[in-house]
Formats: sequence, C-alpha cells, structure tokens
Amino acid sequence: MPRKARIDAPGALQHIIVRGIERRKIFYDNTDRDNFLERLETVLTETRTPCFAWALIPNHLHLLLRTGSAPVATVMRRLLTGYAVTFNRRHRRHGQLFQNRYKSILCQEDLYLLELVRYIHLNPLRARLVKQLKELDKYSYCGHSVLMGKKKHEWQDTDYILRLYNRKYLTARQRYREFVKKGITDGRRPELVGGGLIRSAGGWSVVKAMRRGFERIKGDERILGDGDFVETALKKAQEDLDRRSQLEAAGYGFDWLVGRVARQLEVEPKVVLAPGKYASTVKARSLLCYWGTRELGMTTVELARRLNLAQPTVSQAVKRGQKIAEELGLSLLGEKRQ
Repeated sequence: MPRKARIDAPGALQHIIVRGIERRKIFYDNTDRDNFLERLETVLTETRTPCFAWALIPNHLHLLLRTGSAPVATVMRRLLTGYAVTFNRRHRRHGQLFQNRYKSILCQEDLYLLELVRYIHLNPLRARLVKQLKELDKYSYCGHSVLMGKKKHEWQDTDYILRLYNRKYLTARQRYREFVKKGITDGRRPELVGGGLIRSAGGWSVVKAMRRGFERIKGDERILGDGDFVETALKKAQEDLDRRSQLEAAGYGFDWLVGRVARQLEVEPKVVLAPGKYASTVKARSLLCYWGTRELGMTTVELARRLNLAQPTVSQAVKRGQKIAEELGLSLLGEKRQ
C-alpha cells in the first residue's frame, strides 16, 4: 500500500516525531544533543521556520514547527541528513539512523497548540530523564526550560506562546508552568500523536456510538483537529496535488516557468537566470523560486542546482517571491490582478 503524501502549507502547525531505527538511540550523550541543536538552529534560522516546542529523548525527538519559507520536508531533510552523517562518523557506525519515515501531523492551532507544547515538554519527565518538574525547569534539552527563562535559544519562539497566557512575562511563565504541572498526571496522550478523530469526536465511546449509528466523520492520522478541520485540510491537500499533477502533465516544468516569470515581469528570460545580485534578477529569481516550490512542487534543492545557488538562498528567495506575487497581484496561470 503506497504511503500517503505529507500535508503541508505555509503557516501550517506541524508536530514532528523522529524515532531511531529499531528503537535505538539517536543521542548517546550531550555532544550528540548539542550537535543536533546547532544544526536545528541553522536550519530553522535559514528557512525562517518558527519552533514552539521541542524535546530530545535518547531514542526519539519531538518538534512543534510552523511551516516557514521552506516546506517542512525540506527542513527535516536538511536537519536529519546532516545529523546522521555526523553521528555515524563520530560513533564509527554505518547504515540508517532513523526509522524509515519521520511522522508529521498537521495540527489545528486554536485547539491543540498549548496542549502540544505541554505534551512535548513533559516528554523528559515521562521518560525519567528528570525526576520532577523543578528539574525540568532547568533541563537543557527541552524547550520547557527556554519558556521558563532558564535557558536561551533565539530560534525558539517563546514570545508567541507566553503571550497566550499573559502580556507580562513573569505572570505568563507562572501560568504556563501551572498548566504544565496539571498535565503531569495525564500520562501518555496517544490521541495527540495519532490524528484528531477520537479527540475531536469526544472519545472512543462517542466514536463507537457514531459507528453504530452509521454516522461518518473524517479522520486521518496525518491531521490533528476537529472533523471540519480534517475535511478542509484533506480537500486542500487533494486540490494542491491535483493542481501539481495537472501542471506537470501539461508540461509546465522549469523551462516553462522561466518564460512565465519573464513575461509576468516583462524582462528577458536571460535576466531570470543571470548570476549576481542585480535587482531585476533577484526579483525574477525570487518569483521563480516561490512558484516553483509552492505551485509546481519543486524542491529547494532542485532549484538550487538549476540556479547555481546555495539551498538556504533559495529558501530565502521563496519568501521574497511570495511578497512580490502578492504586492504585484501576480498568479502563475492567470493574468495580473488589479
């Protein structure tokens, strides 16, 4: 049975879970953990990907991210590939480090953001890496200590989370910590890592009652949210997939895209592909990168190779291209909007 495609979009909230192959360790010591965090900082900063929560456990890790200028798949590929190479070299091992495929769950923010921050940050306590909450407050390898102001990582977006509790940091941290404390007795929360059907329906008893009554509701293990959110996300994902498939089948590839960008910006195609940082070229190249990734499904790695650029440069160009398209009212297939 083929794997289901990942669901992603700019601004989407994603809970990422990465496990070691055969439940083996992916972090042996603090050197491994520090190396991973250095890479995480680099990738998140270059792709402008906000991170709200994270936890490193010996045989797995959790990240709560919002899709930025690059798809989450690109972020994770860069992060995991680089780390695995360094890990294998350091520990003189060969072969696969991570379980076949990391898990990414699209989450409904207004229902689950704070629940997920708490769930992820309680992982070290559940895994008995720390014994009590006051140890977790200072634990270096979990985002909870950053929210508590005990550790500092510029790439973790603490302001966004704390402001949901209070405008004043001291009060916000107190309320956040109390919320985390109340979750300790909840134990493991399988409904937070396996999709939103059961949670949104009100529990297993409600789901079973619906099944007996032949009432159908949408559920998908890639999505955590209520029925309407799940259905909307699936519909949007299918529309995006259909659109990309149709464009590909119609021959709308890289060369066509170069011409399209040139026509929309009223420049010669050679300007789009020219090296250097001329304003006209940067503008055209940014629009090309935006449409290439968001509309045609090209990877930033592929575009970097074709444009002879560094991959982080392409990720930055995507975000610039989105602003250009919005400001000028440009669309890939339609005419310029007034």
